[in-house]
Amino acid sequence: MNITIVGIGYVGFSLSLVLAQKNKVIAFDNSKEKVLQMNSKICPIKDEGAQDFFVSKKLDIQATNSKSVAYTKADFVIIATPTDYDIESNKFDTSSVEGVIEDVFKFNSKATVIIKSTVPMGFTKGIKEKYKKDNIIFSPEFLREGKALFDNLHPSRIVMGSFSDESKKFASLLARCSSYENNSIPILHTGSCEAEAIKLFSNSYLAMRVGYFNELDTFCEVSNLNTKEIINGVGLDPRIGPNYNNPSFGFGGYCLPKDTKQLLSNFEGIPNALISAIVNSNSIRKDFIADSIAKNSPKLVGVYRLTMKKNSDNFRSSAILGIMERLHERGINIVIYEPTIVDEVHNGFYINNNLKKFKQDCDLIVANRLSPELNDISFKVYSRDIYMEDL
Repeated sequence: MNITIVGIGYVGFSLSLVLAQKNKVIAFDNSKEKVLQMNSKICPIKDEGAQDFFVSKKLDIQATNSKSVAYTKADFVIIATPTDYDIESNKFDTSSVEGVIEDVFKFNSKATVIIKSTVPMGFTKGIKEKYKKDNIIFSPEFLREGKALFDNLHPSRIVMGSFSDESKKFASLLARCSSYENNSIPILHTGSCEAEAIKLFSNSYLAMRVGYFNELDTFCEVSNLNTKEIINGVGLDPRIGPNYNNPSFGFGGYCLPKDTKQLLSNFEGIPNALISAIVNSNSIRKDFIADSIAKNSPKLVGVYRLTMKKNSDNFRSSAILGIMERLHERGINIVIYEPTIVDEVHNGFYINNNLKKFKQDCDLIVANRLSPELNDISFKVYSRDIYMEDL
């Protein structure tokens, strides 16, 4: 099949690698740098195992900035562009998705459009009515940051928001390109609104788990209890398990903050308490963390890494950013250690990527996730990380 993937980020790039094993794939992006990197066999994102897979596998793949090249001969066009939550409109900004659909049909009205970007419930139904076309399908992705390729090769399930023959064909493509044997992946065909809801409710449940164990940790810190002992005991219940239980400064990243807010927006006029509590719990946790740090009266706080997870270069909506804002409002001086940033200043905060000097200059260092790099100055590190893993 001829497959075009729009957006060379975590979702788009990892999907490109997986599908290019058995299909002709064109990756489209407005970024000339990303296109050049891909065509030079350089991974444009930081993702576990992606670079080795890219150079070692026989893949039929090219990247382009040309819409004509990308869309004209495509059987499937997969949209993997970001949709940020707009606080003013109280919903996702889907303009990037709508723009791609408009462009695709200018060049190729017969292509089947697969939306992988997260959208509000009802979006796909509305866009199909707008263009009077049935060949627009929503199919959510369920990827972990830093392990997008692995999760695309080992999907927990494939969800297609359509019952059409094209949706069945695309689901089969994903299954055949995975690392699993045929028929071993659950494939679910639903209505488009139901598929959109699956994505939002799934991520909101994960956010709820993060918030739950963070509040457990807050209770333990205030009550002088051993958080790890309690979490270990709770997690031994097989109905609960050991996942998403490592305390942090709050949930963040590409998906959980915006998806929980979008779901809450969809609940407007519908009775709820839990969904709104999930959103509020994240702010409460950040307030508590900032207060705990401020109680130490630090003269200079060092922020060790902005990234959300290990093996990731993303710090969009990272929880530590909210902590920094709160500390700044309290007049506390902050310096950042983040080797993925080459500038001397980031969002008004100074960068010090000389790790030795960074550790010497700061009288308190905060770290959402711990690292052996901090072992020698553990006495001045504040973190709620218990397991040193992205659980």
